[in-house]
Amino acid sequence: MMEFWLISVPLDKISCQSLEKLKRVTAKSGLATSSRFPVPELKVGTLDVLLGVSDDLSRLDSYTEGVMRQTSQCLGEVMEEFSGKLLESMLTNGEHKTNQKGRQPPLKSYFQTVQVDLATYVTRFQWDRAKYSTAQPLKTLTEIISKQVSQVDTELKSRRAAYSHLKASIQSFERKTEGSLQTRALINIVKKEDLVLNSEYLTTLLVVVPRSVMAYALWEKTYESMSKFVVPRSSRKLVEDADAGIFTVTLFKCVISEFKANAKNHKFTVREYNPDEAEKQKLEMGRLAVDKKELYRTFLCWLKVNFSEIFVAWIHVKVLRTFVESVLRYGLPVSFQAVLLQPSKKSMKQLRQQLNSLFKHLDPAALTGKPDVGLEIPDGSAGQQEYYTYICYPIKIHLVDPS
Repeated sequence: MMEFWLISVPLDKISCQSLEKLKRVTAKSGLATSSRFPVPELKVGTLDVLLGVSDDLSRLDSYTEGVMRQTSQCLGEVMEEFSGKLLESMLTNGEHKTNQKGRQPPLKSYFQTVQVDLATYVTRFQWDRAKYSTAQPLKTLTEIISKQVSQVDTELKSRRAAYSHLKASIQSFERKTEGSLQTRALINIVKKEDLVLNSEYLTTLLVVVPRSVMAYALWEKTYESMSKFVVPRSSRKLVEDADAGIFTVTLFKCVISEFKANAKNHKFTVREYNPDEAEKQKLEMGRLAVDKKELYRTFLCWLKVNFSEIFVAWIHVKVLRTFVESVLRYGLPVSFQAVLLQPSKKSMKQLRQQLNSLFKHLDPAALTGKPDVGLEIPDGSAGQQEYYTYICYPIKIHLVDPS
């Protein structure tokens, strides 16, 4: 997981000095990397509008992150089903062909590549004026992003349901071809050449015989005499598993009932088998496999595109929140500086302490001797959020990798 902190402080003299000190301290100690973060000039509107948009953006932030994680999880689940050359051929921007020894699994490698791409987008962020015109009011921009995320959420559920339904249909067919020879479908076992077809008088039965030397011997000894009109030496073993074997036998259609009754007395089971129905099932299985392959390709493409789109929307939400909160906290005219920090994983607590110390002057309460720590305050439906004297929004890039 990669984590960034998008912070904002006013452009007063003390804060500017604190920012310069922060850059020196972080660079020297390795606490974090820091860079200026471009926040566009946006329409401010009235105080009531700002307060309303602030609440809306808080909810939208959580909602967008949730949809993004669902899309990431679905992407991982779909890609996990495929491996080897098929998966490698579908990796974004391809894979470097290196020796197999020591190589990471393609899925893990893919997620790492995506994570780097997303981090690069954050560090090189530029406001997308084509999608989100800065001439639009804040409320309108919020509604545009909200509608975009909602559409992806709705389509994700629909596409995921369709993909799951198709998978379930295939799995249902596959389950029928597994298990005991007493019950499993025989479409992948019996071939047309194993049967007498299109005969007015003759037919072929499929008989399950328990797998043992005695049972097999009993079958060979008795099958020709279980009824009249059994074709001599017509029995052939097609397949066997740990418990039984399936044998063919050819006889006249008029004695089927008599043969079945006598077979049952010997603890042999005659399986019902319809060649035409088996052929239909085989064709249906093939059609479902083709459908799944095509649906996989289109679904995977849709997931990749929309995951990126949702991530971009999410970062724009973070920027909107930074702007709105900066105006609400620091007042008009708009005058603040946004900075992007990427904390060292082992130094987050130390960095937080440094920030609290550098910008404690922004909170009058801090001057009364209260501790410089984050306080938990209610934040609408987004749950509890840390409050600091400076504005800070975390950006955690954590892809759901099922492997």
